[in-house]
Amino acid sequence: MSQDPLTPYGNRPMVTPIVNAVNYEYRDFEVLRKITDGEIDGYTYHRDDNPTVRAVEKQIAAMEGSEDCVVCTTGMAACTMVYLSYLKTGDNVIFFHDIYGGNYKVSLILEKMGIDITWIDADESSKLEKYLKPNTTMIFLETPTNPLCKIIDIAAARRAADKVGARLVVDNTFATPYHQLPLKLGAHMVIHSATKALGGHNDLMAGAIAVSKEDYETLWFTRQAIGTTLDAYSASLLERGLKTFELRAAKMAENGQAVAEYLATNPRVSRLFYPGLKSDPGHAIASKQMHAGFGGMMSFDVGRSQDDAKRFICGLKVIYHAVSLGATESLICIPHLTTMLYLPPERRALFGVKENSVRLSVGIEPADRLVEDLKQALGKL
Repeated sequence: MSQDPLTPYGNRPMVTPIVNAVNYEYRDFEVLRKITDGEIDGYTYHRDDNPTVRAVEKQIAAMEGSEDCVVCTTGMAACTMVYLSYLKTGDNVIFFHDIYGGNYKVSLILEKMGIDITWIDADESSKLEKYLKPNTTMIFLETPTNPLCKIIDIAAARRAADKVGARLVVDNTFATPYHQLPLKLGAHMVIHSATKALGGHNDLMAGAIAVSKEDYETLWFTRQAIGTTLDAYSASLLERGLKTFELRAAKMAENGQAVAEYLATNPRVSRLFYPGLKSDPGHAIASKQMHAGFGGMMSFDVGRSQDDAKRFICGLKVIYHAVSLGATESLICIPHLTTMLYLPPERRALFGVKENSVRLSVGIEPADRLVEDLKQALGKL
């Protein structure tokens, strides 16, 4: 009997092997039948499944408390797979204005497909029921929101969704499973841009959808059909990131709290959103549905104009001016010029994001270095 080349002596490698194979040899036709009928675990073609990808899917499922997980090429691929799998012509979907701007682009495609879209502000989330329609089949939200870190009550959103039998989908990228478990709060499925905190090192792109076993089958079919399966190397990088995820998430939350408390005292910061502050409008709900801190994401307004915000960012020495978030490095950007660039100008200000609003993703650097960097840059205004 031949030995498994990956575990020749029956002992497991400490790192999941990167299996780059596109296809696999079958021992006989009966093995092929059992694989394709789902009787045994096995692989046929990379677009169908990959052992390296499958390993990281199981890890993310365990983190989110789901029965299974589908990993794909990007966070937006994950969102799009959900829309294509569960929305059809004539359906209504409710989006919140302050979700990642890339969803606006996808909404234009959905409208071409005959899907009705209702946009509401996160501040209106407590009145969600009044926006429901008989044909509402999905409610899609982020909490904390992107970029203003507003908080939406997930359990209340689920109660509203149940009024019309809608599916509640929660993007948990900002909070991460370290701080929030939307499935336990009533979400039907959870989406991640795994590019962000799950990967954590600015070196991979991936999306993840934590789901029930039934939804896994549906989303697997969509992924296989449209070809959004993640490559094995990126899956390996993602698995490596998960090994330090809890350590990084804890440090980011600790740093985030320290940075937010400092910014709250600086007169050059005219508005600040961070759910860990007792003064934040979403603090009470965040305290109920988040745990182990409030993450490393925040937004704030600098000075009185976008030029003030630009001068501030140019004056930073430790914090990097870059898009994305959840990385080991602290990253800052002006949403009007980056993450919201997809939106028409009039929509960028519709839900409270100003031209001088900045979004800060706090990393794992020493907190005092970050506070000092912010202090010296704000002092130059």
